Amino acid sequence: MKPATKIHTKTTTIASDATAPSRKPDAERTWKQFEDQLIPRLGLSAIDRSVYSHLLRHSRLEGKRRLRFSMHKLARRVRLSRLSVRDAVRRLIAYDVLRLVERSNRGHLVEVRLPEEVGAAGAARLESLGRRPIRAGFRIERADFYNSDALRRAIHVREAGLCFYCRKRLTAFTKCLDHVIPQVRCGRNSYRNLVSCCSECNSQKNQQTAREFLRGLYREQRITGPELKERLRALQALAAGELQPALAPPEHGAGWCE
Repeated sequence: MKPATKIHTKTTTIASDATAPSRKPDAERTWKQFEDQLIPRLGLSAIDRSVYSHLLRHSRLEGKRRLRFSMHKLARRVRLSRLSVRDAVRRLIAYDVLRLVERSNRGHLVEVRLPEEVGAAGAARLESLGRRPIRAGFRIERADFYNSDALRRAIHVREAGLCFYCRKRLTAFTKCLDHVIPQVRCGRNSYRNLVSCCSECNSQKNQQTAREFLRGLYREQRITGPELKERLRALQALAAGELQPALAPPEHGAGWCE
């Protein structure tokens, strides 16, 4: 009987890349980093948090670095409007929380970063935009967002470059701030009462409230029925304080109430 032949096997290490499954992180630790570090550092809004947590749950927490989705299905799953979700995805990409790999008829393919991976990239991105999250001691509810250049910029950035009313893309020459409730009707200079919009909408709105003006845009067929409903929901979120802007450093104390 012949002696058994030893078979020598060679172990091959496969380099980790974006297409290979990633190691599942510790879910509890990841969620604590999200809640305790990422949200306050980037000043993420309630909508941003909802979108990111859903994408994180179905990608990295399941061992996948990338995730493909359509805006329509994502909006339905997080129970938000498609436009709100689209704006949130754009902001998360701008913060480097998401990295856009591909956009096609098949949807968006993004790489979802863990909170601990956002640190340097996200902070650097915010600094390049001249922004920082709300600092301790800043009384946002008492701040004058209309008469401070830094705080005005924060409102414009919050809208992700789109007119709050007609949803057209804004430029440096067409963007302006508008009071949801006009000043002549006792509207305040609060972040809850200011939006970024195009000069055309600002001029046509005049002394109407935002709700009145939006219904007028619908009658003129400048926005659709679903867009009207989405904008009215955005107004409710704004009034409830759910759309807090991430803030720039103070300029000689202008508009910052300590």
